[in-house]
Amino acid sequence: MKLERALRGVAGAFVLVSLLLAHFHSPWWLIFTAFVGLSLLQSAFSNWCPMKSVLQWLGMKSCEQEIENLKKGGLQG
Repeated sequence: MKLERALRGVAGAFVLVSLLLAHFHSPWWLIFTAFVGLSLLQSAFSNWCPMKSVLQWLGMKSCEQEIENLKKGGLQG
């Protein structure tokens, strides 16, 4: 799985979990939902978000990195 797909999956999971927590526990969890939404919005302009850095630290490669690797002749998965 590439970084971009994992990022969308994590963001979607965070939104769904925070909505469930807001419904069953406390409406204050909607602040977390808003944080995820704002992070996604600003990443559309800056191409950076906190979760992207975490996923890169965990070793996930972006599609851009994979293309560069293929241009250099590497065929690593």
